[in-house]
Amino acid sequence: MAKIDIFRRAKDVLEIEANSILDLKKKIDSNFKKAVEIILESKGRVVVSGMGKTGIIAQKLSATLASTGTPSLFLHLAEAIHGDLGRVTSDDVVIIISYSGQGEEIKQLLPLLKKIGSKIVAITGNKKSILTEHADVVLDVSIKKEACPLGLAPTASTTATLAMADALAVCLLELKGFKEEDFAFYHPGGFLGKKLLLRVEDIMRTGKANPLVKENEFISKVLLKITQARAGSATVVDKRGKIIGIFTDGDLRRHLEKDPYLIKRKVKEVMTSNPITVRKDMLAVEAARILREKKIDELPVIDKGRKVVGLLDVQDLLRVGLI
Repeated sequence: MAKIDIFRRAKDVLEIEANSILDLKKKIDSNFKKAVEIILESKGRVVVSGMGKTGIIAQKLSATLASTGTPSLFLHLAEAIHGDLGRVTSDDVVIIISYSGQGEEIKQLLPLLKKIGSKIVAITGNKKSILTEHADVVLDVSIKKEACPLGLAPTASTTATLAMADALAVCLLELKGFKEEDFAFYHPGGFLGKKLLLRVEDIMRTGKANPLVKENEFISKVLLKITQARAGSATVVDKRGKIIGIFTDGDLRRHLEKDPYLIKRKVKEVMTSNPITVRKDMLAVEAARILREKKIDELPVIDKGRKVVGLLDVQDLLRVGLI
C-alpha cells in the first residue's frame, strides 16, 4: 500500500474542488440567462439526460427541479436510444450533461432530438464537442484539473457540474416565486411539509379515544372513560357538546390528596374550568408549541363554535415527528 499524507491529500482534494466551483462564477453569462429563459418559457417538462457519473448528477438535477416546481424526468443517455426517447416531446427542454460532450449515444441522440423539436441545453466541459455544436445553449463547466491524481476519475468536474446544476435550479425556483408552502406541498413526508401542512385535525384523537363527560358525572365514571380511552384526561362538555372544563391526571392527584372519597364527587366540582384549547384547523406545529410552553400533555380540540371534536396528546405529536 502506498504511503501518503492523508490529511494533506484530503485538504488538497477539497481545495481543488472548491476552486473548480469558484471558477464557475466567471462563466455565469448570457448563456446561463438564456438557459433559464428557455426552461421558463417551456410548456413541457425538463428532461435531464446523462450516463455514468454525470448521469448521477443528472438524476440529482431532475429531482431538484421536480421538487421545486419545475416538472422534470431523468432520461438515461443509453436508454434514450433504445426506446425511452418516446418520453420526449417538442414542448420539452432536454438538458444533456456530459463533460466530454462526445460519445456514440450523444451522436445518435442529437439529430433525433432536433427532429422532435426539443430545445437542447448542454452542460459540458468541452466547448468543441459535438454536444456544444448542436445545443441551443451551452453551460461551460470546464475545470483546470481533477482532484484525482491520475486525472482520470471524475471528481472536481462532477462537483463543478453539480454546483452549476444547483445554480440553475435555484434561479428557476426564485423566478417562479416558489415558496415554503409550495416546497412543503411536494415534501409532505418531510419535517417542513409536516410543519407547514399538518393540522391538529389530521392527528387528533376522536371517537372512543376522545373521552367526553357531562358536568354531573361522578369521578368514578370519568376515570373509567379515561382508562378505556387510554388518555390522560377527559373533556367536560355541556348538553350541546361545548367545552366547559377538563379533568386531568394532575387534577386527580391534587384532589385525591385532600379527599379520599373523590371518586364519589361530581366532575364539575373538581374540574379545571376554561382550559386551554386548540382549534382543529390550527397547524400541528403551533399546537406543539403551546403544549411545550404550558408544560401540559393534552389539549381539547374545538371547532369554531367551541364544540369539542377531539383530543390532542403530546404522544400524537411525537408519532408524527413534530416533537
